[in-house]
Amino acid sequence: MSSTMNPTAAPEIATAFAQQHFPGARSEHAPWLRDEMLAMLDHWFDWRRCRFQSPGDAVGSVATGDGHERLSERLAVLREALTEETPTFTPRYIAHMKSDLSLPAILGWFAAMLHNPNNTSREASRVGSVIETEAVAHLATMLGYDPGQAQGHFTSGGTVANFEAMWRARYRLDHWLAMALHLSETRGERLDPFAAAHMGWDRFRDLWRAHGVTETALKQASAMASNPLDVGRRISRASGIDYLGPVVIAPGNRHYSWNKGVNLFGLGAEALWSVRLDARGRMDLEDFERLVFQARDQGRPVLMTVGVAGTTEMSAVDPIDGLFDRLDEWERQHGWRIWRHADAAYGGFFRALLDGASETALRPDVSTALRALPRADSITIDPHKLGYIPYACGAFLTSDAQSYAVSAFDAPYLHRPELGAGKWASTLEGSRSAAGAAATWLTAETLGLGPDGLGAVLAGTIEARRALEEAVMRAVPQARFLPADANIACFTLAEDGERLSVSNARTGAVFAYFQESPAFAVSRTTLGRDCAALKTAHLAGYDGVDDSEELSVIRLVVMSPYWCDPVMRDEMATLFVAEMASALQAVETASVKD
Repeated sequence: MSSTMNPTAAPEIATAFAQQHFPGARSEHAPWLRDEMLAMLDHWFDWRRCRFQSPGDAVGSVATGDGHERLSERLAVLREALTEETPTFTPRYIAHMKSDLSLPAILGWFAAMLHNPNNTSREASRVGSVIETEAVAHLATMLGYDPGQAQGHFTSGGTVANFEAMWRARYRLDHWLAMALHLSETRGERLDPFAAAHMGWDRFRDLWRAHGVTETALKQASAMASNPLDVGRRISRASGIDYLGPVVIAPGNRHYSWNKGVNLFGLGAEALWSVRLDARGRMDLEDFERLVFQARDQGRPVLMTVGVAGTTEMSAVDPIDGLFDRLDEWERQHGWRIWRHADAAYGGFFRALLDGASETALRPDVSTALRALPRADSITIDPHKLGYIPYACGAFLTSDAQSYAVSAFDAPYLHRPELGAGKWASTLEGSRSAAGAAATWLTAETLGLGPDGLGAVLAGTIEARRALEEAVMRAVPQARFLPADANIACFTLAEDGERLSVSNARTGAVFAYFQESPAFAVSRTTLGRDCAALKTAHLAGYDGVDDSEELSVIRLVVMSPYWCDPVMRDEMATLFVAEMASALQAVETASVKD
């Protein structure tokens, strides 16, 4: 155990919750779950049977025969085929961000799925849309937002949620830049695209009132409401520089969805500026500051800044508190209001550990970073990861209604966004299932999204990751673990003083062994140029390391709730160490033969 960390004050709580709220690695809750599923089906059947009583509502006698026989036969084929699917329910699965589903998630998802509400509008989803609103409030509370002010909706995953943030950031920046361009052209004043694009809503409204600006005039100066190429040329003329458009500043540990986003929104790959990472694989704030001032010097607005809470590779949590401190300081000094987004698709749920005994599982600096999440304009979170909800279930939240709005230049938007009864106009996706929201709602209402509920389970997985690391390091001298902030462990297999290429080959060979072995499922990733500082710190003692050479690591995602049980954890760690020994022996034998 690291000297800076303490075990959770009540690990038995995590064990109890894992035992009570999950199906069980050997289906221990099968009888109860079967009864609940059958009761749900009976209730659904009765509802359908009794909802309307007129004779015209019945379809008459139902034929069985060949149709049902064919369906039963093909269903049996499907059931059998799915037994070859990846068994992510087992604690032996530590490969990716997947694990067993919780009981409330299964039941909530199934209950809503039977009714199939479409959350595109209240008309298509009378109950599902209300459940979504309440589930968003549960998530907002966990994330530190005021649930009475926060807005949001469920998405198909973190990728779309990140796109939702980019969509809103673009419309806000476009409003402010359009105002400045219009005034520059009509008043003959030189345009500063960077300052204008970050003017803030108060300044925007003051200018609107002071100069009697009309909606038509703003639309003509808007890249979104008119012709973006023409508006770009006009900005160049008004500013006296070649306007190259806005940039997105995100760390090198970002999710691949940001690369997709700049493509889909027409910014181009060059507009995604990558912040260097520090020796722990987190955003380097000094480099972030350098990029912001570089954008200012080039007259390129910052469309949005992105901080990552729980990277997909190592579960690293960026110093979001320091990131937002800098943005606050620049707003005070220069009036720059830059959109701040927290990509907490994986790590957002670690906020459930805060303010209770479970928090001792986190490093203090990680707790501080997570406490800063409510200062974000928008947050992405994925219930289908550490919420243990079925796919596909992401969520997008904003701090308030103004940040959530994506309307055109109309007067209500300028003062109070009114989205109406349905969210079809404010979501990228049209049709949206209520099943994920229902699963999240029931999880929040039963397991709970606090330190004595889900937080205790997640704290148990962090402790399990540490215990697994210690067990491996004791038994495998070649194992070198990278820094970890949560429940993902990454390690290389290297002898002292050997070349990186040799250690990469060994790591790759051991990974290949696990790929063929049914004992455990693990994953592999590589750390490249963006992780230079991390590689330098990790590779101390290696011989002849080339900075451009990638570091190959084995990745273990210890998120299964069953690892919370100390008995299960110790057994799994023992079995994993034994499998590692077998893998290394097999690799050594193969090397001698070669």
